[in-house]
Amino acid sequence: MDDFTQFDAFERCREYARCIAEHLSRGAFSKDPVLTNALRKTLLSAYSNFGEGFERDGNREFAQFVAIAKGSIGETRAQLIYALDFGYLKPETFSDLDQLGKTATKCLGGLIRYLNSSNLRGRKFKQRNHLPNEHKPPEHSHGTPNAPFQDCERRTMNDAQRTPNDERQTANGER
Repeated sequence: MDDFTQFDAFERCREYARCIAEHLSRGAFSKDPVLTNALRKTLLSAYSNFGEGFERDGNREFAQFVAIAKGSIGETRAQLIYALDFGYLKPETFSDLDQLGKTATKCLGGLIRYLNSSNLRGRKFKQRNHLPNEHKPPEHSHGTPNAPFQDCERRTMNDAQRTPNDERQTANGER
């Protein structure tokens, strides 16, 4: 997919948010601006985390941010229970909204499971061979384009294993 708005899970979150928004500006909710503001923030969090996670281009990060979005939907569901308990929502309205929230969390959970089980790691991990020619890294005399990075990793590992005594010995020319 090219855009986070193409995911069914995102669309289910949007549907849930739109249905809740219909109630926030009118009726009993207008008596509780703190609850209204909290609901808006949690719904905004669901949108924001879904989009941010997708744009990070890695499946693990995307799954992590989708999990946060799922948590925001759960938080919203809990806030609606509060709204029901204090008379801001009728039981039938609450039931309809809660069902939409459950559907959204199921879709988000399914996406998380897919991302965590997928062999694909994400767009940022695509092989450099798949890039257009003008974006390919220059070839190095080490044989493969990744050879210099492999050398850096080896040096880093060796440096990390050295002790202060090793550094003194190297500086003095002794081994």
